Amino acid sequence: MPTRTARTAWNGTLQEGSGQVELSSSKIGTYEVSFPKRAAEDAGGTTSPEELIAAAHSACYSMALSGEIARAGGTPVALDVQADVTLGPDPAGGFKLTGIKLTVRGEVEGLDAAGFAQAAQAAKEGCPVSKALTGVDISLDAALES
Repeated sequence: MPTRTARTAWNGTLQEGSGQVELSSSKIGTYEVSFPKRAAEDAGGTTSPEELIAAAHSACYSMALSGEIARAGGTPVALDVQADVTLGPDPAGGFKLTGIKLTVRGEVEGLDAAGFAQAAQAAKEGCPVSKALTGVDISLDAALES
């Protein structure tokens, strides 16, 4: 399986700086990021790590759910998945993701409500992004450039 890449160029301090996130693998865009806008109710045309995680989670979950529906003998006609990712204070200091809410509405042939609910739960447990968000080893290679 391939590795996908994104990169961020950041300039300035946390409160006054800003950056640009580039979706390098797909080359479909570069998006502005800023901590003050990340923490504000109105993002003002910028994205945030939480929005990017929400996008990744909703896309991954949709694929996982489609597969689970088929495994259960159904046919997905249409799935609408929303992921809400919340950033909040970390009691240990700083910030952390405080919750993710997945909301899904589906049009499915061949499954009843109970079968759909089972497939939805299995997709939540089996989605690779869901698995990553429950805890993952993260390595770091940090160096100053001269």
